[in-house]
Amino acid sequence: MSDNNSTNQHIEAEATVPAALAGQRFDKIAAQLFSEYSRAELSRWIEAGALTANGAILRGKTRLVGGEDLRLAADKPVREAWQEAQDIALDVVYEDADLLVLNKPAGLVVHPGAGNPAGTLLNGLLHYRPALKQLPRAGLVHRLDKDTSGLLMVAGSAAAQRVLAQSISQRQVKREYAGICEGRMVSGQDVDQPIGRHPQVRTRQAVREDGKPAFTEFRVLERFRAHTLVRARLGTGRTHQIRVHLQSIGHPLVGDRRYGARTRLPVAATPALITALQGFPRHALHAQQLQLAHPLSGQLLSFSAPLPADMTALLDLLAAGQDALSQGMSDV
Repeated sequence: MSDNNSTNQHIEAEATVPAALAGQRFDKIAAQLFSEYSRAELSRWIEAGALTANGAILRGKTRLVGGEDLRLAADKPVREAWQEAQDIALDVVYEDADLLVLNKPAGLVVHPGAGNPAGTLLNGLLHYRPALKQLPRAGLVHRLDKDTSGLLMVAGSAAAQRVLAQSISQRQVKREYAGICEGRMVSGQDVDQPIGRHPQVRTRQAVREDGKPAFTEFRVLERFRAHTLVRARLGTGRTHQIRVHLQSIGHPLVGDRRYGARTRLPVAATPALITALQGFPRHALHAQQLQLAHPLSGQLLSFSAPLPADMTALLDLLAAGQDALSQGMSDV
């Protein structure tokens, strides 16, 4: 990817349709293989002939048989600082020529957009490794919400980006999150509920029958008086998936007021715990585990990132409050 001028980027990318996607529509396959671009962008490029299959211009609804070579060559308008390198501290967990794994802090936006034109992780990547300027979205193949901390993959080469995008779309990358949710969850649950844009609030997602398939596996790690530490494993990667699914089963994440958190307080909560719960500055979610095959060598890689200080401190207070209540009951 290179700049044609100050307002456009020229994009070139290729992918081969895997057998697993055979029989699906061209536009839907493109959305999975070129997931770094929006469906609206891809549809426009298909219609304009900028995205082809085996060199042919096809309609978006054409069904592909598998094995086709898709080629994208398009110009993309740039409204934010997508090409501006900025010296932003990055916590690099792993790095080689084709792959980077980062531990993103809460509060850092992944890439420029409305309201965040610069100062993002993407801008930091361009400073850390200038060659990433040649890749779509500086090699980013998935994202984390601004207030979600934890592990994030970045491709270091065009070949790696294609493979990683396909691995994610085919659910070959294992991602586990740790979250602190409201309510005492009785047992783990598997939530298989489709997710789509909220019908009234466009910045939110919601469980809806006409949404995209979404599956999350929740398991209880530790219970407290009025909260639960859970592990979430993603079967799909929809926007705000974990947050929406937890809200749907009545256990929103601590601090996630967008998705139903009400700052629930345990009985006889200490002043310190009340302050921590009422003032928790984000939704309590951390991408803790990541497992994938290296995009070029195929070697199985596993990474973990310890819980950040804000979640650890909250868990300590929840545990201390529970211990104090148990001790008080035993003294009666």
